[in-house]
Amino acid sequence: MSEVDLVPRPAQLTVHDGQFTITPETPVHAPNPIAELLREVVGGGTGFPGGGEGTAEISFIVVEDAQLGAEGYRLRVSADGIRAEGSDTGLRWAIQTLRQLLPAETFGGGAPAAGARWPVPCLEIVDRPQYPWRGSLLDVARWCHPVKFLYRYVDLLAMHKLNILHLHLTDDQGWRFEVQRYPKLTEIGAHRTESHIGHARDNRFDSTRHSGWYSQQELRDLVRYAARRGVRIMPEVDVPGHMQAAIAAYPELGNDPHRKLDVATFWGISSHILNVADDTVHFVQNVLDEVVDVFPFDVVHVGGDEVPPDEWMASAAAADRVRLAELSAVDQLLGWWASQLSAHLAGYGRRIGVWDELLDNGVPPGSLVFAWREAHQVAAAQQAGFDVVAAPQEFTYFDWAEAHSPDEPVAIAGVVPLERVYSYQPGEVIGVQGQLWSEYLPTPELVEWRAFPRLTALSEVGWSPGAREFGEFRERLTGHLRRLDAMGVNYRPPDLEPSQDRVPEPPAGAGPDGRPPGSRPPAGDEPPGDEPVPEVPGLIVPGP
Repeated sequence: MSEVDLVPRPAQLTVHDGQFTITPETPVHAPNPIAELLREVVGGGTGFPGGGEGTAEISFIVVEDAQLGAEGYRLRVSADGIRAEGSDTGLRWAIQTLRQLLPAETFGGGAPAAGARWPVPCLEIVDRPQYPWRGSLLDVARWCHPVKFLYRYVDLLAMHKLNILHLHLTDDQGWRFEVQRYPKLTEIGAHRTESHIGHARDNRFDSTRHSGWYSQQELRDLVRYAARRGVRIMPEVDVPGHMQAAIAAYPELGNDPHRKLDVATFWGISSHILNVADDTVHFVQNVLDEVVDVFPFDVVHVGGDEVPPDEWMASAAAADRVRLAELSAVDQLLGWWASQLSAHLAGYGRRIGVWDELLDNGVPPGSLVFAWREAHQVAAAQQAGFDVVAAPQEFTYFDWAEAHSPDEPVAIAGVVPLERVYSYQPGEVIGVQGQLWSEYLPTPELVEWRAFPRLTALSEVGWSPGAREFGEFRERLTGHLRRLDAMGVNYRPPDLEPSQDRVPEPPAGAGPDGRPPGSRPPAGDEPPGDEPVPEVPGLIVPGP
């Protein structure tokens, strides 16, 4: 373990002899938002800064510097003090770097001992990110994770200089965003009667109601908290597929308004999708009006993935829409839907994000394409001339298992080892993003187990320029994991052996893999292999 185990690795780092010692009385000079953030991020575990007086020994200075760009910073630690320079955002990342230069025990958040002194090694850093988009998707639609955990997750993203939280707020199995104009979306759509136990192929359910949604005020507060840390939040309302929860609340949105649906209880893709009526388009636009009022981010993700066309193919209204819109096939209604929402959001100065299925069915100009269906879709989106966020499943789907071990928690598919994540080369894209779909992540502890340290590796893919060497990263990771230990993060040990497994406790009444107590896996239920395979008719895995 080296003396300076910074993660992600800075662009330029030179370590010198000596150290500077911080105490609660060390004076700080910084603009007020930065000083406040320093107190929030570092103060809990160190008691610093404590308002000491005298010549400023630690300075954070906002500068405009083309070399540093929008998020870069310089940090110099000498025996005489610490000086950081950069943009407002760059100084926020400098705080995270300074935090990592302190001993790991300061990450615990407990009150420091009286007279505590914190050594910081002398060094010089010039740092800026490789990609402007460094994201993590968290699916809160399948399981509505507590708001308190969302704050903790933001802190973990900021610690790793990840700057986008992609919140997947709606799906067949739950609607989590309060829409004041349409209260049934949460009165009905935020509740399902039961959930799968074990893998979906087992066809077992827990008979337990799952409910939850976030008020607009809760999300506004979260947005402000994240912004102080340099993290922006992109909302996703997934249309026109993955909408069974909405159709359960408002049947007129579906293709058979006389059919009463329940919120989906199964994992997988519902065949029930939105119809193509003008009133339904206006309904979604009205929802988005409230979304943009809560989330100031300039991209709103509108989904567009995994839309079974069967109901449209059987619909006379859909056939009329195809004719009136001069489309060549029913499948192109997917692009038509995206175009309606893109035009509406443009009125707010926003652009849409879409999954890469739109490449086959008409991506509206100016859209941001999230390429998930393997790495070749990243290239396809680039060749089509779109801005691309690289999110290929074989490198960035962290709900997949991390090993073939039978002691791994149940996972949707595949194996994505830590080294594979670290090896990813996104190419000429605007950024990279890790995905945590939550069908098999019902608790915050399981989210952390799947996210870390793979998300740590992805942070370096997104931030650190130049060649990367996995062995060198592993050496730094050893020191970095001490920080996660201090924070109580339930990460998966990188060298986990089955006998060492500390898999999080499953929900009450379930076995260690989510199955009922005493049950055995059915014949053929082996750990997932390297390639995802659909397990039951109608279940398509993996994917948004």
